[in-house]
Amino acid sequence: MAETTRRGAYRVELTTSFLERLESIEAFLREADAPHAYDALLAELRDTVIPNLRRFPRMGRRYLDQPPQSAEAIARLAQLPAGASDTLRVLGSRDYLILYAEENKSAIVRLLSIRHHRQLSFDFANLWQGTGQADV
Repeated sequence: MAETTRRGAYRVELTTSFLERLESIEAFLREADAPHAYDALLAELRDTVIPNLRRFPRMGRRYLDQPPQSAEAIARLAQLPAGASDTLRVLGSRDYLILYAEENKSAIVRLLSIRHHRQLSFDFANLWQGTGQADV
């Protein structure tokens, strides 16, 4: 569902990896008998997170402000496309952390992944596959 943005606003795109993470969160919450929590997450994304990122794409902290400590995370970051790690930002929203890339030149924010704050790390392996599958 593409939406025309007003001048100066960024377009927010949901990547395939972000949508897959949402599906896994939905399954987990349904299994935990908490489907209302998933509905609240979707409402927060739709009503607050995405509109704020359209207007303030740099509101999240730079992902590398706190560099990864594990050898695995460092190795995965090294495999990203050139310059990609410099665009990564993290935004906290209630119990979730959202990983996104802010691309100033194209005025696009790509939501790459979402996870509960207690999960270990983002999965970098598939983040750039299927970008732009859904526009918001």
